[in-house]
Amino acid sequence: MQEVVLIILLVVAVAMVIVILMQRSEGGAATLTGGASSGGFMSVRGAASFLTRLTAFLAAAFFLLCLGLAVLAARGGDNAGSVMDKAQVPATKTPAGSAPAAPAAPAKPAAPSVPYQE
Repeated sequence: MQEVVLIILLVVAVAMVIVILMQRSEGGAATLTGGASSGGFMSVRGAASFLTRLTAFLAAAFFLLCLGLAVLAARGGDNAGSVMDKAQVPATKTPAGSAPAAPAAPAKPAAPSVPYQE
């Protein structure tokens, strides 16, 4: 269930970003729709009103979906908790009561390959 709500949340988030980028900025700068000289299928006022309402609807849907995901996560289930809680640390296989092996003695330095001359 969480996966379905999460996918819907991602679709709403992408749609909200697109709708926000389509809106005309206050400064009249160029936007995704072509800027101030946009001759769209709707009037400028009608498009602004529609995009504003659509942004408000998407923001409300985003908010409610986030709350729904929080409730689903708090309710728990099979996948409740952190991913780190489920991680298993591999156990080292050492027989009980045996001490670790002693470190090896350091190797003796080798003789120089080129004789030293003064």
